[in-house]
Amino acid sequence: MSGRSVVGGPERAAGQRDVVVGAGFEAVFLDPVGRMVQQRWADAAVAVAFEELDPVSAFPVVPGRRWGPGLWWSATTGRHVASGSNAMRAQLMVLDRDPMVVGLAGRPVRALWRDGRGRVRSWVPQLFARYKDGTGMLADCPSHTEAGGERALEAAETVAEACAQVGLVYRRLEPLEKTLVANLKWLAGYRHPRNQGRPGLAADVLEAFARPRPLIDGVEAVGDPIEVLPVAFHALWHGQLTVALDVPLHERVLVHSPMVPAGTGGPVDQRAAAVQGCDVVRGRGGHEVGGGAGGRPSAAARTNAKAARLAAVAGAGRRCERGTAWWAAGRGRRCPRAVPGGAVAGRRPGRAGLPSGRPGRDG
Repeated sequence: MSGRSVVGGPERAAGQRDVVVGAGFEAVFLDPVGRMVQQRWADAAVAVAFEELDPVSAFPVVPGRRWGPGLWWSATTGRHVASGSNAMRAQLMVLDRDPMVVGLAGRPVRALWRDGRGRVRSWVPQLFARYKDGTGMLADCPSHTEAGGERALEAAETVAEACAQVGLVYRRLEPLEKTLVANLKWLAGYRHPRNQGRPGLAADVLEAFARPRPLIDGVEAVGDPIEVLPVAFHALWHGQLTVALDVPLHERVLVHSPMVPAGTGGPVDQRAAAVQGCDVVRGRGGHEVGGGAGGRPSAAARTNAKAARLAAVAGAGRRCERGTAWWAAGRGRRCPRAVPGGAVAGRRPGRAGLPSGRPGRDG
């Protein structure tokens, strides 16, 4: 949002509200030990790391609203960021995934100035983002374009002008589309580093998606979905894997890894090549149990597959683990009581499954 030029002075017409930033625009913030500091805006913009400050004032609690203030754990900084609304949390998710962002803070500074009539005015932007190149952005996150009324729009124009004069940027960020927000909330449940998996697993996941393929196909090519899916979601959050986020996530959505060239000859490629000429039968836990020459399973493999079928049918009244359903890779046969994701037909997948319930506990 661009502000208009500032030409303050007593000769300004009534109703005009521009301000001379260099003459009277100031910043109010809390220093690292919690003391309130008031400083010239131009000096603070250069010398103060707003991304490291605590909120200068608390977010208001509005009675009767379904949302309230909270804390967002940032995967970028490893710290909590104060959040005041669902709209702000959605914008924090977008910024937290942006590889160019290196710092985030909620309400770190209050802008203070006098309007053309000498009246004191102030505004507290909802968030601050610091980028790798050293630039910064102050932003508000309205739930709709007219949120805050005329006072918010006037303050936004004045703060935008003040930011432009000191090398900062101010934005009123547009509300996000609901599907995008839902997808980001799901992936955010896997943003914590603990979802990277055991050593080497993340590299195998990236390699499995060297060529675009459905999510569940790439996950099953690596191993047990209950172990691999969190790693894939973690990679999607951090941009190591790419997917269209403007459509609902599901197990057949196309996923791609732009970081790994196709056909690298690694273990996933070798495993894919091995099943071209024979059926690989998986028993309990998703482990391969072998195949015979000429593309036919060996006798031992057929015996193990039959045992797996009987076990799957016998356990139809209880939840199956992901990967316990057997199948012949070349024929696409599955246990009749199992569904993709490993849940018994008619039951919902568990925590590591696909988006069918609430996001992960990291949110």
